[in-house]
Amino acid sequence: QVELVESGGGLVQAGGSLRLSCASSGTIFSDNDMDWYRQAPGKERELVASISAVGSTTYADSVKGRFTISRDNAKNTVYLQMSSLKPEDTAVYYCSEREYTPVGEYEYWGQGTQVTVSS
Repeated sequence: QVELVESGGGLVQAGGSLRLSCASSGTIFSDNDMDWYRQAPGKERELVASISAVGSTTYADSVKGRFTISRDNAKNTVYLQMSSLKPEDTAVYYCSEREYTPVGEYEYWGQGTQVTVSS
C-alpha cells in the first residue's frame, strides 16, 4: 500500500521560512518523480515544484528563488524548503508521487499540510 505523509506546515510570519517533508512508503521511491502542489481557499490546486527521479527540478514562477525542492532517496523523503514567505503562499500543501509502470502511470497523494503566512 502506497502512503505519503506530509509534515512541517504551520503558522509563520511573512518573510519567515518553513521546511515541508513528505515521507513515502510502498513504492520504489528512487524511480519516481515527486511534486509539491498547493491549494488556497477558493482556488484551484497549482503545481509549485517538481523533482525528477534523477534530480532535475522545476518551479512555478511565483516561487522561483524562494522555494527549493530536494529529495533524499535513502529516507524516501522529498522536501520543500520555503523562504521569504508571503501571505499569498498560504495554502494546503500536498505532495504527489508519480510512478511509471509497464501498464501505465500512477499518481499518489498525501493528505496535505496547512501553511499559513501572516502579514
